[in-house]
Amino acid sequence: MPQRLIIVSGLSGAGKSTALRALEDLGFYCVDNLPIALLPALGQELTRSGADTPAAVGIDARNFSDLTALPGILKAIRDNAVDCQVLFFTADRQTLINRYNETRRQHPLAGQGGSISEAIDAEQARLAPIAELADLCIDSSSLNIYQLRSSVRDLLSHGRQAPTLVFQSFGYKFGTPLDVDMVFDMRCLPNPHWDPALREFTGLDAPVREFLDRQPDAQQLFADIRQFLDNWLPRFAASDRSQVTVGIGCTGGRHRSVYMAHRLGEHFRTRQDTNPAERVLVRHRQLAG
Repeated sequence: MPQRLIIVSGLSGAGKSTALRALEDLGFYCVDNLPIALLPALGQELTRSGADTPAAVGIDARNFSDLTALPGILKAIRDNAVDCQVLFFTADRQTLINRYNETRRQHPLAGQGGSISEAIDAEQARLAPIAELADLCIDSSSLNIYQLRSSVRDLLSHGRQAPTLVFQSFGYKFGTPLDVDMVFDMRCLPNPHWDPALREFTGLDAPVREFLDRQPDAQQLFADIRQFLDNWLPRFAASDRSQVTVGIGCTGGRHRSVYMAHRLGEHFRTRQDTNPAERVLVRHRQLAG
């Protein structure tokens, strides 16, 4: 089995340090802010030693090495029989600003008199070469520290095989998640919110599920999404993807999207023997916390 190396990067305040601590708890040997020029030597050492301990390396925008060289470095590491993944953390601008204001920490790229927003722009530009190479991207905007650690454990506690399939419900009024690979819109379906008897329930509750089960459009949309994923998930698996995240959205993210994400998750979990995804996860952003 090839040695395993996780490269952890992302915007400051989005969760990189939390992820490294979670990986350390999983038994990874972790090094933060390693110059990328030293990555090939680390890959060679992992192969030479034959150690069973996986490694994780944090890389941030302060890395003085030229990040545009990273694609070639990753290829050299993988050619050396190391299973190398890139994990990238992001969050929306306002969330990052709020986190810095709450902690009163200075952004690492904030110069004298520079705003946090300007520092975020500079960091996004500097980290673009890593973001483009990411095998896994986690949007931490709606996650607290415990949920973030749980997400890392869910995604990385197993060795890489077939991609993990994630269904994430959300509300459009709160913004589209940044880490989804595709999005399906449930706003064309009848909205339980307008029925006073259903409004206080969610798409996980029997009254809402029974209501949507009776809607022909909901059944047809479920069948269409299921067929689309049945047809195309094998292609994602063949392209060496580690994760496929399917966004399911409705207006508020509590009824229709939750119903559909839950139902799709149930369907693909029952097909694990033939399903091209190794694991199936379901998350409901607007129900979290």
